[in-house]
Amino acid sequence: MSAEGGGLFQSLRRLLDTVLEIAQTRLELIGTELEQEKLRLLGALWQGALALMLLGLALVCALGFVLLLFSEAYRLPAVGVLALILGGAGIWVLRSAREALRSPEGGMFALSLGELRRDRDGMAPGVGPDVSTDVSPDEPGTLVRPPSVPAVRPRR
Repeated sequence: MSAEGGGLFQSLRRLLDTVLEIAQTRLELIGTELEQEKLRLLGALWQGALALMLLGLALVCALGFVLLLFSEAYRLPAVGVLALILGGAGIWVLRSAREALRSPEGGMFALSLGELRRDRDGMAPGVGPDVSTDVSPDEPGTLVRPPSVPAVRPRR
């Protein structure tokens, strides 16, 4: 009876170790996705600030254009072209910032949700894990990243 109990405790210990390892992996993946989201939002914020600055400069140039309308003839086209260039650049950066703020395909935490879905499917009765995409043929027990999961490492 003690041999069976030792085997049961060993099995429970391995099960708990596996569950904790899966939880740790998922938390690392969520942390990586949070960092990617933060970088995306900061990039869009900088683009928005640059767009506002360029649009402000375009407004100043447009006002200068109107003020110089009655001045020397050669200054007028230069200020007008400069105002158009800065205004166009500001609008282009503003549109790219808006595009950067759109949610990525699949929504936030798409990779984590996909991995959790795979875990749940693998734990369903009568369904085993798909070892053909998870295990390296060269080294048994080594996990291989599926092609759908990008290689991103969390900062430490």
